[in-house]
Amino acid sequence: MTVSILTLVRGRRSHLVNLIKGLALQTEKPSELVIAYMQDEAHEDLPDPGFPVRSLFVPGDRLPLAAARNAAAEAATGDLLIFLDVDCIPSPPLVKSYASALASRDALYLSEVFYLPAGAVPDPLDFDTLDCRGEPHPSKPEPPAEGVRSEPDLCELWGLCFGLRKSRWDHVGGMDPGYTGYGGEETDLAAKLAALETKAYWVADARAYHQHHEVHVPPLHHFEEIIRNARRFHEKWDRFPMTYWLGQFAKMGLIRWSDDIEILRYPRREEVAASLAGPDVLFS
Repeated sequence: MTVSILTLVRGRRSHLVNLIKGLALQTEKPSELVIAYMQDEAHEDLPDPGFPVRSLFVPGDRLPLAAARNAAAEAATGDLLIFLDVDCIPSPPLVKSYASALASRDALYLSEVFYLPAGAVPDPLDFDTLDCRGEPHPSKPEPPAEGVRSEPDLCELWGLCFGLRKSRWDHVGGMDPGYTGYGGEETDLAAKLAALETKAYWVADARAYHQHHEVHVPPLHHFEEIIRNARRFHEKWDRFPMTYWLGQFAKMGLIRWSDDIEILRYPRREEVAASLAGPDVLFS
């Protein structure tokens, strides 16, 4: 069975370069990398990973994350799909570990992500250094020591790194392109997979390293998108996603939130500016 790596790009050329460098060092190479650009032009002078790299373009002023993942999956030639965020560098055994798990059982697979501080990526890549400098996400479980471990909650799915068979992706219908901008599309996919009684597992030896970038805490720069997408999710599933962010908005007096979301006011420009976290903040 063949493996396609899928990533989405808007800006962040240096992050994409490091992702490709990580793919070039895989113990088992994928058959291709598919880049879905959410911008007008492809980045130039990218490294050669030693296997085909194909590009496509997905229009949309708001981040068309769901539509871009759908386009990348449709274009993929592999039987097995590994979605890897452009901010992530794959550890050398990542592709092999995912491919082995996906080939053995039709399920959703997830893996550990280490978050890196600013300036932590050495050139050339050194994974011992990344292991020392990175930190696991505090809300995620430790990965299994070997093989896979069952995960009962499919809402653990995160867009940073996950794998599915292409047949499963096609069967569930991919992501809902009605989610535009930031937030909600991954949880919606998890809900669709759960409705089809899809199993989920954590994969050993498939660590990815999240490269540092600026974050807003809370994400006030995505306020309208989060509210719109949360409402869409509630209409479909009768519950709200992104409850942590909605709770933060409520505490600030921006929304009233119970069976519906009532916008009380929009964040002020100075509040959005103040929410930009410092370089020592890894998680949002």
